[in-house]
Amino acid sequence: MARFWLSLLLAVSLLAPSLADGKRKYGIHGHKAPKLNVGTWFNLPKGKKSIDLPELRGKVVYLLFFQSWCPACHSHGLPRMKKLVREYEKKDVVFLVIQTVFEGYAVNTPAKAEATRKQFGLDIPVGHDGGPERSRVMRRYRTGGTPWVVVIDKEGIVRFDDYFLANPAARKLLDRLGKEQHSENI
Repeated sequence: MARFWLSLLLAVSLLAPSLADGKRKYGIHGHKAPKLNVGTWFNLPKGKKSIDLPELRGKVVYLLFFQSWCPACHSHGLPRMKKLVREYEKKDVVFLVIQTVFEGYAVNTPAKAEATRKQFGLDIPVGHDGGPERSRVMRRYRTGGTPWVVVIDKEGIVRFDDYFLANPAARKLLDRLGKEQHSENI
């Protein structure tokens, strides 16, 4: 029993400095959302070749980063998002899914991103960012893997970024951000 308490004390003492300084290893919560700059998109609105955040200013944006071979993306991330898309289709919320490849480059291809979109019946834009070593979007957003959710407010500020966002919490956040006023001067 003494060994357990000693181990716990050691773990807490090692974690405490990183928690105390407020720095997070992953994510950019509270910062301006970087441009996406995704080169490959599927299911864009007619006449569009790409989509990026500056043109979405004034809307709440819900991003889901995934990989086609990610089990948690298939069991949680994509099904949760699909439900939210249906619930918020008439509201000022934009949903985007981006395959952010950081491993399995031969498997997580643009074609697999589109196949995953069809598999889940997602009628929203789906992008593919498979940089040569690690997705550029992942680096800019400092994501910790997949599935990773980022919610951006109307002003372009990241208000949530982490693994899973359960739908009750997502609804609460999306509803609150939807009610916030958008400043045209920003």
